Formats: sequence, C-alpha cells, structure tokens
Amino acid sequence: MQSASSRGQFTRISLQTTPRVKATIERAAAMVGLTVSDFVLRRVYEAASRIVADDDPLILSHQAFQSFVADCEKPCRPTDALRNLMDRR
Repeated sequence: MQSASSRGQFTRISLQTTPRVKATIERAAAMVGLTVSDFVLRRVYEAASRIVADDDPLILSHQAFQSFVADCEKPCRPTDALRNLMDRR
C-alpha cells in the first residue's frame, strides 16, 4: 500500500463509533506499534483490497488458459474414497 504522504496527497475519512470500540481499536493499535490512524487505514485497506480482488476478473495468458483446459479435460484416477462412496450406491 502506498501511503498518502509518499504521494504528497491526503484525503480524510471520518468515523464515529462507541467508546468501547474506540478503546479496543486503540489497544490493538498500541499492541502492534501503530498509531490508530495507521492501524485503521492498514486493516481497512487490506479488507477492501480483498473484496475488490474477489470481484476482479481472472485474466490468464493464452498458454496458461490452454494448460488449464488440458488439465480439466484429463480424466483423473478415482481415489479409494471415491470407490468406497460409489460402492455404497
């Protein structure tokens, strides 16, 4: 994550919370040696990045796609667990 200070740009996010939540956040930030702002920013950014990445399409090169298709089309040997399951039918 590139910090705002390294880009020379800042914008503000304002939050309201209960005293209990604030105290927990302050304690957690202190435990990992971060300011509350850095702690909140890092954790929220990590969560937001995961959510956005889950929605982004997966892009494969032609070679990677062909390899994926070939692997999908290969019949795999049944495992003992699968054989046991099918024997119960």
